[in-house]
Amino acid sequence: MTSQQCDGRCHVTCEPVEVQNCLKYPVLRFLIGRTHNEPTAAPAITSRLCPAVAAELHRTPLWASTSSRLMCDAMTVKKEELPARTHLDDLTDKAVVPEDILQAWEENSGTGNQAAITLKKWTHLVIKTRGRFKDQPPEMLADPRLKDMMSTLSQQVSLVWNSTLVSALQALWIMNLPPMDPVQTSVQTEMLWRIRRLSYKQLGHLIDWGAGHKGAQVVGLVNAALKQLELRWTEIADVRTISTLISKGERMSPTLLDRLEDKALEFAESFSSEDIRKVCVSLAGQSRRSVPLLRALSYHLLQKPSSDFSTLLMLDMAFAYGKLNFHHTQVFQRMAAELLPRVPELSPMEVVRLSKSFGFLKWLHLPLFEAFAENYTSNSQKYNIYQLSNIIMTFARLGFQPSKGDEFYTKVHSSLEQSLTRLEPFLLTDVAWSLCVLQQAKPQYLIPLLQQQHISALSDSSPNRRNNYRLKLLHVAATLQLEHPGSFSTAAAQTALDALPHDPVSPLSTISPLQSNVREILGSLVDGRSEALRVAVDTLLGWTLDGEMIVDGDNKPVNLLSFKAPHLSSGGGKEELPEGFRRLAFVTLEFPNFCSKSKDLLGRFTLMKRHLLLSGFITVEVPYYEWLQLKSDYQKVSYLKDKIGKAVAEDMAK
Repeated sequence: MTSQQCDGRCHVTCEPVEVQNCLKYPVLRFLIGRTHNEPTAAPAITSRLCPAVAAELHRTPLWASTSSRLMCDAMTVKKEELPARTHLDDLTDKAVVPEDILQAWEENSGTGNQAAITLKKWTHLVIKTRGRFKDQPPEMLADPRLKDMMSTLSQQVSLVWNSTLVSALQALWIMNLPPMDPVQTSVQTEMLWRIRRLSYKQLGHLIDWGAGHKGAQVVGLVNAALKQLELRWTEIADVRTISTLISKGERMSPTLLDRLEDKALEFAESFSSEDIRKVCVSLAGQSRRSVPLLRALSYHLLQKPSSDFSTLLMLDMAFAYGKLNFHHTQVFQRMAAELLPRVPELSPMEVVRLSKSFGFLKWLHLPLFEAFAENYTSNSQKYNIYQLSNIIMTFARLGFQPSKGDEFYTKVHSSLEQSLTRLEPFLLTDVAWSLCVLQQAKPQYLIPLLQQQHISALSDSSPNRRNNYRLKLLHVAATLQLEHPGSFSTAAAQTALDALPHDPVSPLSTISPLQSNVREILGSLVDGRSEALRVAVDTLLGWTLDGEMIVDGDNKPVNLLSFKAPHLSSGGGKEELPEGFRRLAFVTLEFPNFCSKSKDLLGRFTLMKRHLLLSGFITVEVPYYEWLQLKSDYQKVSYLKDKIGKAVAEDMAK
């Protein structure tokens, strides 16, 4: 609008654009009219406006004008300009020791925002040049220059920028100030007021840095940040924040953790090797077995170059996979290929960690485990008894025998004879049982385990653990009886073991579908004659047989109730087994009984086969991968007859 378009009746000039714009809105027109002592009636106001303005008033509804004004205001908000750099800022950037920061502040005191920046830089330099804050003398925090800096921060805390305030709070936490320190309390209170205005990255930093503190105010601040993230989780769009937050999962709600895992799956392609390591270790620590996320991270880990496969990365990834029982053969093979050249330089702790993790996964890579055995042989003096114990237990779990066994076991026995008695009862039992599996148990290792004193020490444990160790002691006693006859009174050992409290387990509670089906078909094999078959046989050796049968020279089942059964607590019948008759033990072998991706039995089941063989049984194995291919009962009966014939033929050939 120009002055020529005005009819001359306006009491305000029509030239300034601001006034013209104001006249467009009823409320401002009313105020302008009152300022010039005009009547407040709407017709009077309208009559004093320029014709174009009056026409616009009649055309535009009130709600449209108001919303237009609000949108205009939002769009005309200008971003605050950065303050000009000062000499203090330059000195702060150039500082190399904490004293430089304090001197610069003393000579060039700044604003509260600058106080926050310099405080953060001062803590960084203290840690860099002097080490941890808790190792510093208390007088350091009493420096008047530092006090003045913190006082300025506290007094002008409302003027500090959000990002700088977050950094300042981190610095205060690093300094280990008392929970009720006035400066720290002031900054934390201000942060709590601003919590809704922080970006998701700043919220992530607060959670990361504050998660380890126990003060009530800090806990409240971290919880408020977590609540904001739970409401605004869709904003998270960078890998570092995702990995940081997942690592603090113990403080988060399950819902937020699920959403963070979804975010991690979305950004998995952008994860660095370090991010993958950090996330997988965090999931393992929280026992969160997120299979889709683990698969995605494993796939992207395989794409990384060899330079990214550091020893630390492989140690932690092996631990995470083992803890979560997550199998990824391609990753295991890649790790084995990267590890093999490095094994001679690995420390005993690293060898133990890697072998133990792969042992949990039941993954036996022969060249890698040969290298582990050679590492021990070459550096046995560096291994303590606990590290050696873990090596032995892992080898026994996988049933692994080193190719240079004589040299390896010579050094093992040399260390055990000096240190074995120092182990606590449970670990001592595990190590001795593992030596039984590896066929390296000596009577002097095993006899102390069957003494009343040792057995009583195992009583103070949970029922499941007590039952497990009772079975191991039965295996130890069986090893002494069968492999070292005459070295110990098995009757005395059995008496001591009977005194060990144990809770009987119902056979129906532990039987698998495969075992149930095999036992059913065995009943069909003997035409339902109960006197020709025993099922679910608990032996004195500590092993449970799915079925027991005696066959004659023509492989026909006979009545077994009348024959002696030294493997049973009842002793069986009174007759000796006739010449040409054979005692069969049927054993089902499930998927978990084998090493991963192979048909090699784990050490526990090789020990069982050896004990049954020495006890006079012919073992008839029924592996899952053969049984599940049989469709009809007729095929299964024929399969069992064929297995019996082959087992008897092999025994005759020996």
